[in-house]
Amino acid sequence: MHVLVVGGSGFVGTALCRELSERGHDVTALSRSPEDAALPADVTTAMGDVTAYDSIESHFEGQDAVVNLVALSPLFKPSGGDEMHDTIHRGGTENSVRAAEAHDVSRFVQMSALGADPTGETAYIRAKGKAEEIVRDSDLDWVIYRPSVVFGDGGEFVPFTKKLAPPYVTALPGGGKTRFQPIWIGDLAPMLADGVEEDAHVGEAYDVGGPEVLTLAEVAKLAHSADGRPVNVIPVPMGLAGVGLSVAGKIPGFPMGADQYRSLKFDNTTANNDVGAFGVTESDLQTLSAYLGVN
Repeated sequence: MHVLVVGGSGFVGTALCRELSERGHDVTALSRSPEDAALPADVTTAMGDVTAYDSIESHFEGQDAVVNLVALSPLFKPSGGDEMHDTIHRGGTENSVRAAEAHDVSRFVQMSALGADPTGETAYIRAKGKAEEIVRDSDLDWVIYRPSVVFGDGGEFVPFTKKLAPPYVTALPGGGKTRFQPIWIGDLAPMLADGVEEDAHVGEAYDVGGPEVLTLAEVAKLAHSADGRPVNVIPVPMGLAGVGLSVAGKIPGFPMGADQYRSLKFDNTTANNDVGAFGVTESDLQTLSAYLGVN
């Protein structure tokens, strides 16, 4: 198959391009700066910006499947403000779907996020929900994935947690009780590739997470334990944390804001983990502690 990976030079994109290439597909990685990506030699690169339709449209010609991975991180306040989530996630998906329909692409795989909801509590969650609606309403054969946080070499979740929660003594909103279900990129990439290849997944939306549910405090302790450093968590009342982040978020260059506070108020876990649809069980998946080398 000819597969276009939109956002193919990112953390998830490079892993997926590698997986698809190893499966024998002709892969093109489309991004704003594809020349900087560590992609396999047989992966073609193309330059384009999903917010500018004319810059991406021609690259959809002759593709059998498209995977849309373009996303802004929910962990940081975007440059340009929270409205950039709508610009990139909803607007970028709209342009990608439009180009796929114009070129009769057979399969459209969308990476969304757990809790995606057009009326959700954060700009990120709302934009992801609106993007899903665009995909569902299209004329394409679609597959949607909603992963929890993804970890692995080159990923941002563990480094971000280590910065948010420094070693030794750290203050965390609500004591760091927000729960996550981290999934390893080496487990997620094959699932995404299955969605490209297998007709059985068409019209399905999958909530996927890893084999363990961990609080933010537990993730911080694991991450620093891998470096031989302890962490003692001091709880900060959620209301106080909300005021602090709302004020700090107005400071130019400060990486977090009110939206990041709101995201800490709800868990990032699956009600029903759909990994079984891809022939694996949770026990088959890599744990964060094993990845970090922590017993």
